[in-house]
Amino acid sequence: MKIVTLDADTLPVELQKPDFCDRWVYRKSTDERELLAVLDNAEVVITNKVPLRAEILKQLPALRFICVAATGFDCVDIDYCRQRGIAVSNVPGYSSRSVSEGVIASIFALRRNLLQYASASSREWLHSDHFCLHKAPINDIQDATLGIIGRGEIGGAVARLARGVGMKVLFAEHKGQQNVRSGYQAFDEVVRESDILTLHCPLSPETRQLIDHSVLAMMKSSSLLINTARGGLIDEDALADALMRGKISGAALDVLTQEPPHPHNPLLTLKHPNLLITPHIAWASQTGVSNLIKGIHYNLAGYFCGAVKNSVI
Repeated sequence: MKIVTLDADTLPVELQKPDFCDRWVYRKSTDERELLAVLDNAEVVITNKVPLRAEILKQLPALRFICVAATGFDCVDIDYCRQRGIAVSNVPGYSSRSVSEGVIASIFALRRNLLQYASASSREWLHSDHFCLHKAPINDIQDATLGIIGRGEIGGAVARLARGVGMKVLFAEHKGQQNVRSGYQAFDEVVRESDILTLHCPLSPETRQLIDHSVLAMMKSSSLLINTARGGLIDEDALADALMRGKISGAALDVLTQEPPHPHNPLLTLKHPNLLITPHIAWASQTGVSNLIKGIHYNLAGYFCGAVKNSVI
């Protein structure tokens, strides 16, 4: 059995070769132009973010199993795999604790304006006439309203932590959906009522640029936007404009549409006191990494034993 890992450097620890693997090709990174050569005669491929589209997959007759080293599997052409009988597994739930804690940490950082006060400590405080500095307003977390878009495992974990610190939690129904399910509120209502809006839905044709000019215009001017899901959920030009014009007060983004980002991404060039951008690491606590590695090996062992685990097809 030939197993190829395409982008091992996206993992902070190294995967170990399974005993049942005859050929273990462990690549730190792989350019899309290399895929056909690298995956020649491969039965199993492990990918995190390297895309596997139909035009590539149709030229890989030996391929039988794709293990996505993540929960999101938008990098794989699922429809083609279903037609061809290629099994596809992901690793669900491995980062729920890590990402949900990251969201809550971002809420504390932004609501309490820690970014501005931390930067002030080395300059203005030295020359202050008083023991404290009053700059940006500090807002409490308790009693703030958190709107959650996406009610999967991570969205649910965020809700539990948020309620634990006294926040009011609203789950948004799908955008444009007239029939609102029990336990949800209409999308537009959640957007208008939330002090913080956090995204936890998959990226799909229906959710691409879900947060656009019209949605941002509905948000409170004091509200915050948090995205730890997929960068493509947000129209980045619209968000940069909203931040610059004060239509919303801040954002915490762990993901961008293009990763690594383009140097001229409007959010990277925007100098905003309440914009926090991190390099797609909300998932990567030590617990999250350990869970991911275990999940990948679990999926590989399942395929080898003839029982595909965590199938997404």
